Amino acid sequence: MPQRLLRASNFAEVVRLTPLISIDLILRNSNGHALLGLRKNEPARGFYFVPGGRILKDERIADAFRRILLNETGVRADISRSTFKGVFEHIYDSNFANRPEFGTHYIVLAYEITQAFDDVRVDSQHSTFEWWDDEHIRTSGVVHENTRAYFIK
Repeated sequence: MPQRLLRASNFAEVVRLTPLISIDLILRNSNGHALLGLRKNEPARGFYFVPGGRILKDERIADAFRRILLNETGVRADISRSTFKGVFEHIYDSNFANRPEFGTHYIVLAYEITQAFDDVRVDSQHSTFEWWDDEHIRTSGVVHENTRAYFIK
């Protein structure tokens, strides 16, 4: 069954009423550094965050993994090449529509993948991508706390 994106007004109502299920991707290069992007939109605008996105209605997790990875970074890889890092919960006071009366709640499936990432491209949600070492991620105030949680020993 094909996945469809909701109209912004319908999606705002979903965000207001329910948690979203998403995938976050911890991409590590051959040096062990992780890819972080500076977010341009809410939630978490202005913070560095790992790539990720929501799972669409009727979309299998493995298909969402491939789609999110490709759309956000231009990289192709299958979920079988990753390691599941766990389930996380992200709760924000803000939302994509900048409506002050509700926030955003995510249930996040985190996956880590290590490979030689030669051509990572920046998508429309990020102003830049950078490779960070774990210690810098854990201590930097510009890395969102929800991303830092993936790098706590």
